[in-house]
Amino acid sequence: MDKILVLDFGGQYDQLIARRVRAAGVYAEIERYGSISCEGILSRGFRGIIFTGGPNSVYAGSSPKYDAKVLGLGIPVLGICYGHQLLAYLAGGTIAPAQSGSEYGRTELRIPGGSPLFQGVPEKSVCWMSHSDAVAAVPEGFETLAGTDSCPCAAMGDEKRKLYGVQFHPEVTHTEYGETVLKNFVFGICGCSADWRMGDVLEQTVEKYRRELSGQRVLLGLSGGVDSSVAAALLQRAVGDGLTCVFVDHGLLRKGEGDLVEKTFGERLGKGFVRVDAQERFLRKLRGVTDPETKRRIIGEEFIRVFEEEAAKLGRIDVLAQGTIYPDVIESGKGDSAVIKSHHNVGGLPERMSFGRIAEPLRELFKDEVRELGEELGLPRELVRRQPFPGPGLGVRIVGEVTNEKLDMLREADAVFREELESEGLNEQVGQYFAALTDTKSVGVMGDARTYGYVCALRAVTTDDFMTASWTHLPYGLLERVSSRITNEVPGITRVVYDITSKPPATVEWE
Repeated sequence: MDKILVLDFGGQYDQLIARRVRAAGVYAEIERYGSISCEGILSRGFRGIIFTGGPNSVYAGSSPKYDAKVLGLGIPVLGICYGHQLLAYLAGGTIAPAQSGSEYGRTELRIPGGSPLFQGVPEKSVCWMSHSDAVAAVPEGFETLAGTDSCPCAAMGDEKRKLYGVQFHPEVTHTEYGETVLKNFVFGICGCSADWRMGDVLEQTVEKYRRELSGQRVLLGLSGGVDSSVAAALLQRAVGDGLTCVFVDHGLLRKGEGDLVEKTFGERLGKGFVRVDAQERFLRKLRGVTDPETKRRIIGEEFIRVFEEEAAKLGRIDVLAQGTIYPDVIESGKGDSAVIKSHHNVGGLPERMSFGRIAEPLRELFKDEVRELGEELGLPRELVRRQPFPGPGLGVRIVGEVTNEKLDMLREADAVFREELESEGLNEQVGQYFAALTDTKSVGVMGDARTYGYVCALRAVTTDDFMTASWTHLPYGLLERVSSRITNEVPGITRVVYDITSKPPATVEWE
């Protein structure tokens, strides 16, 4: 089986790069820059190497570097963003702060000539930039392959040694021909064959946990969402009756969701399903708290405490399992990556827990991969294609303090939005959609009387990986109906706005 090495230098998108390669049918492995030597790369038979991006400046003394011998291994290399600059640095080029300043977001890319890396890419296209440094002088043996108004060397290559660098991010969907560029590298330059499939992941993961968890009892925190549901089905196949799923109803769920989860999984898991009513204790812990990171950490710790109490009732529990997926890990900070926000099941975990270990079978997968894995496991489509819902629930869709009054308002507003969007048949075309309750109040008028209520924000994004997302251009008629229904049917909300911010610079969730 052909393999590509993704050499991680602390970027946000290392796993996304690997995901794009795997989606093309080629197996990709990720290694931190300090965890594998040039000799190790040769011995493991990689057909190509991709240097990832990262938040550092190459010329800073503390920035991650790599052995320049990697350029002489005879293995093709593609550097992306920081990896592009590092490739130039290792080959003797010059890196400096970009003369035109930082360059972020959609940018027009111009490709003056033909190169194997840009086969099938038009002379002008849109790419996604995110950098403040740039290659000021290309190394000997390299030539500039593409540029933008602000970045003369947006791509470079040494065709003879098959060494390439791109300043933009081909792995994100905002780069129009990014998939083409990556496929050109993987297939055309590295000569790989498409011989890898998701079924391999299922077989390997089931076998891994069957071996590692043999004879152990596992408690899975089940939210009823896609991720924890797929994790439950996978672990049930691996450990059978050794799995118990605990559904913690923390009072932060969408309208009717608690009963739906119980009906779905109570029937599926039988005695292996436990529902815990913990609404009062969660709301008590959140009373007076407004900081989003503090809310996430409180929710994360309280989840663990409930799981520990339930584990004590069940007898010996050796392992806590979670439906953590890779975007959760990235946003919570990984390696040299920056912390965007702590997820309750990653950065929100308390330091001291009574469980011997944590099992996270989906930790290396993206949302679309998790859905695909769920289908491989035979889960029903209506479950696998459900809308994503964060573990902290409505706690991070309410800006400011969480109260029963706000929860009631948001549940009703969110239900209206989902109902109207689904009635238009858009539910499978939009990556995620929900209502959020802001901490802002606004003057209104109803029945010739003054009102003063909360502002509700609607959010809908289009994405396949949740690492980047574009706001969805919903029909005006749909938005008008939703706004009219919410302001008429939900007491306490007097104004509705639509969030048109993409990720980045925003995240999908509001907090």
